Amino acid sequence: MTQKANKSEEEIKELVDKYSSLIFRISYCILCNPEDAEDAVQETLLKYITKAPEFNGEEHRKAWLIKVAANISKNMLMFRLKRETVNLDDIENIGIGENDYETFELIMSLPAKHKVVMTLYYVEGYRSAEIAEIIGISEDAVRKRIQKGRELLKKEFEKEKLL
Repeated sequence: MTQKANKSEEEIKELVDKYSSLIFRISYCILCNPEDAEDAVQETLLKYITKAPEFNGEEHRKAWLIKVAANISKNMLMFRLKRETVNLDDIENIGIGENDYETFELIMSLPAKHKVVMTLYYVEGYRSAEIAEIIGISEDAVRKRIQKGRELLKKEFEKEKLL
């Protein structure tokens, strides 16, 4: 192997270690199925390896991975029939900390278009401008989805409170 090939392998190992859990969480939010999310992670990493894109920095690489993972996951939804319902007890196995578990569990009850935005905002800590750039929608659309997601979560919380 050449020196360049070794560097590529090291870069790929670093990428997997650093971003695989983030990619999995994004994919899981959309697909609601851990096996499908694992497939989306693999496809995202494969696309990274085969395309070998140039990035302007680490945040650019991270944003590219999130966007590709979200697109792959959405495409998988279009082509696959829905599988069994999500077992929310499995969430503890996807790298969510104890403090974020309840938030993530609530987000999983939202419609698909709100899940990614809410996860990036509340669990991953991105600002709305960053989310807009990552997923390719306007910043106003991101804010609207966050607002609508909050409203839906509030209704769900109030409904559970009455039970």
